[in-house]
Amino acid sequence: MSDLDNFDDLAPFTKLVGGGRRKEWTGAVVNPPVWRASTHVYENTAALAQGPSRNEDGRFFYGRRGAPTQWALCEALTKIEPGAHGTVIYPSGVAAIAGVMLTLLRPGDVVLITDNAYDPTRSMGTGMLTDFGIETRFYDPLDLAAYEGLFCDRTRAVLIEAPGSLSMEVCDVPELARIAREKGAVSVLDNTWASPLGFAGLEKGVDVTVMALTKHVGGHSDLMMGSASAGQALYEKLRKRSQDLGIVVSPDDAALALRGLRTLGVRLRQEADSALRIARWLETRPEVAQVLCPMLPSSPGHDLWARDFTGGCGLFSFVLKGGTLTDRNRFIDALNLFAIGYSWGGFESLVVPIEPARHRDIMPWPPESQGDADRYGVRLAVGLEDVGDLIADLDQAFAAMRQARTGG
Repeated sequence: MSDLDNFDDLAPFTKLVGGGRRKEWTGAVVNPPVWRASTHVYENTAALAQGPSRNEDGRFFYGRRGAPTQWALCEALTKIEPGAHGTVIYPSGVAAIAGVMLTLLRPGDVVLITDNAYDPTRSMGTGMLTDFGIETRFYDPLDLAAYEGLFCDRTRAVLIEAPGSLSMEVCDVPELARIAREKGAVSVLDNTWASPLGFAGLEKGVDVTVMALTKHVGGHSDLMMGSASAGQALYEKLRKRSQDLGIVVSPDDAALALRGLRTLGVRLRQEADSALRIARWLETRPEVAQVLCPMLPSSPGHDLWARDFTGGCGLFSFVLKGGTLTDRNRFIDALNLFAIGYSWGGFESLVVPIEPARHRDIMPWPPESQGDADRYGVRLAVGLEDVGDLIADLDQAFAAMRQARTGG
């Protein structure tokens, strides 16, 4: 289907269905077969000599460069990312971030990492990158003046996350990217929350977009994978460094990611709709101090979300009103349909306690606008269950929390 002359002009949902389905890769079937191959063979010595000269998806060389199953996934991901020349896939989302950082940075360089980043990203900045002689400076993505002041002549990259991990702050991504480019740095966006369907990062001025395909793209909680998409010059650098590191994704996992990609649009739409309904319901609860859901008009940063985003997902947080650690634990333990577990973006609903203060250097938690007593947060990943059943489950968990608190 992606052989169509006008494929790039089609709508995103159509690209999800048809991306990577070249006839030369699918033959007479709908999906590209799983090509398990370490060795690619050549017709003759002349063809063997030509092998290294064309390093691109679609050309057989050796298994480490992939085969049609991996190529189809990369092409499909590129097609849904406006402005991308190509996509590199990695064994996990964290591996994707590491691969990008190791491509862009050298000893002596400075990288700016948003203070509300995913904890493994922060750990990378204070651990591995430090070991390689790279300085990490954390910044408040809501304070543009302070952010701009952190740049120096050694700053080479900026890592942005939107919305912020755990507490869901929405920042001005186009402006952060513009300042980075003006200062001569490459901007990298972790766009796992919205995906290109909800936020077209490269079109908004970002240089590299990263996704944990483990989450929404996989969609079934059965695979680990990450990706990085970019324009031609940066894509070629990312691809070369990935190959230098010997990074490869198995064709079986690539096939799982392709399977999930086909239904990404309808799953995101359903999860976002359910999440917004639950967020509105939580706003009415006396046990809740604040709902941190960018799609919700009352949530901090909603105006920026409405300006820049075209969609959301099922992941958001809320804060208990005057609750204690014990209250929060009782609430979470009482849930039945929300399983306790990390990750998100699968078909099932999940819940975890959040403690942003443990993962911050600059941004205070609770925020100054929030009472100090309102510090215990809960993160929900809303799946594909019936939203009425999910609300009923939350309702009975609040009741269990209240009952335990009063001793009734």
